Amino acid sequence: MPEFKAPLRDINFVMNELLESEAFYQSLPGFEEASQDLMDAIVEEGAKFAESVLAPLNQSGDEEGCTWSEEGVKTPDGFPEAYQQYVENGWPALAAETAYGGQGMPNLLGIIQNELAGTANWSWGMYPGLSHGAIKTLEEHGDEDQKQAYLTKLVEGRWTGTMCLTESHCGSDLGLLRTKAEPQADGSYAITGTKIFISAGEHDMAENIVHIVLARLPDAPAGTKGISLFIVPKFMPAEDGGVGERNAVHCASIEKKMGIRASATCVMNFDGARGFLIGPPNKGLNCMFTFMNTARIGTAIQGLAHAELSYQGALEYARDRLAMRSLTGPKNPDGPADPIIVHPDVRRMLLTQKAIVEGSRAFLYYLAQLGDVVEHGDEERAKAADDLMAFLTPIGKAFVTEAGYEAANLGIQVYGGHGFIKEWGMEQIVRDARIAMLYEGTTGIQAMDLIGRKVLGSGGKLLTTFTDVIDAFCAANADEADAPYIDVLKAYKDEWLTVSMSIGEKAMQNPDEAGAAAVDYIMYSGYVTLAFFWARMAVLARQKIAAGDGDASFYEAKLMTAEFYFDRLLPRTRAHKEAMESGSDNLMAMPEAMFDF
Repeated sequence: MPEFKAPLRDINFVMNELLESEAFYQSLPGFEEASQDLMDAIVEEGAKFAESVLAPLNQSGDEEGCTWSEEGVKTPDGFPEAYQQYVENGWPALAAETAYGGQGMPNLLGIIQNELAGTANWSWGMYPGLSHGAIKTLEEHGDEDQKQAYLTKLVEGRWTGTMCLTESHCGSDLGLLRTKAEPQADGSYAITGTKIFISAGEHDMAENIVHIVLARLPDAPAGTKGISLFIVPKFMPAEDGGVGERNAVHCASIEKKMGIRASATCVMNFDGARGFLIGPPNKGLNCMFTFMNTARIGTAIQGLAHAELSYQGALEYARDRLAMRSLTGPKNPDGPADPIIVHPDVRRMLLTQKAIVEGSRAFLYYLAQLGDVVEHGDEERAKAADDLMAFLTPIGKAFVTEAGYEAANLGIQVYGGHGFIKEWGMEQIVRDARIAMLYEGTTGIQAMDLIGRKVLGSGGKLLTTFTDVIDAFCAANADEADAPYIDVLKAYKDEWLTVSMSIGEKAMQNPDEAGAAAVDYIMYSGYVTLAFFWARMAVLARQKIAAGDGDASFYEAKLMTAEFYFDRLLPRTRAHKEAMESGSDNLMAMPEAMFDF
């Protein structure tokens, strides 16, 4: 397994220079203490924890996996101890509300901590990771009693949280779920049903687990309009703040998986378990979207994390591995061969990884800042940020995980045959990364959300909210030296609008046109979105070099990577555009019977 080193220089570049976080947070109420010095110190401590505590457990955790018994689930050696250290250091409380024990720091810092922990050990990071969504859901939709009983313990880290949506007969189509919630005389509900694919549904790392569960009331209307949301704890809260009697919720089994083997993926049985309604009856899906959107951004971070770890391993290997001679003459004349980093194709792979990593980091940190504006900005500013988040979140979740998986695979390719061998750890990165394109809504589901609800459903308004941001950036950076990026970005922005309008017109005649175009559309959108962030980074890097400000080689590398992205990766949009424009007939015309073999 590659030895993880936190990419602090690039994190600081994005956080402090590109996104100007100190000034940004000083403009938002409640973040007066979020100075650059404090934020840098928090990130550095998170890096130390990830490097020294979590990374050494990554490969061993994968090899050992989790063990199920009727008494519960045992996580790999070292996992509970790492979690206790995580709690003692106060990490669960980092971005939570101060009223319930949180530190009140920006969501951006929470996202950065998730990246660091996830890159070091994604399986371990899933145990506290789901708690963040549970915390956000209770902060927004829980009543005061629920917040005092559950939120305070989740923020403290003594308890962890889950999200229980999926059932064996329904995945993304939650309108089909069957789990029942029967009202009880004391105001609680008896929850009965089975949920599958529940990450961290059972484990030995915390004293209690708080399940956030979707279920139906007896008189609920059919479909998604009849879903309510409930808190179902593993143990009932005791009056002294600890845990009381065991609730009727149990882990029936854990899945044997391709990857993230050290994360317990559970089948959970609710046998008349005692639950408590969150928010209004039959509005559970609305409340759950708080959790789901938080989880989608967290899943997008997985694409970044596995791309980063694979890149680190591939880069080290490419510098050390000797094979053949450079086409332009020996670069290691005293050795038997040259390091493979001199070969153009190896550089193609490394630069693809680097461009994906650094572009995705800028994109996702920007999304995290938008989330802070939604929660803390004035009404007008919060509404604008919410519109941007609504549009960009499916792109972030789908595109960054797809690109991250590509980057993870390239790491194996750089290693050649050794990449296929388990001891190097590169194949684990690929196995772990593969789930990111599936959970929290597959790429296809995100794509339909983007083209259907966000673009066509808003009459193009949400799209133009972001293209207006691109226009403003281009107008503010008209220096001739930046033209290679600005002119290209403007042209792609215009094409994006034209393509979107064309799909909309076709979909009015045949709705299948939107579905046929959806995945190519979201990938196209992702490449253009990353072009915006790479243009921003290139402009800033050029300005830093011109001013003689900072490490020139770092900024020169930014410019070279931006050039690579624009020349080598952004043109992939052409294939996606042609595929979109080919229409739905090549997908839908074949009769189902002809699929037989």
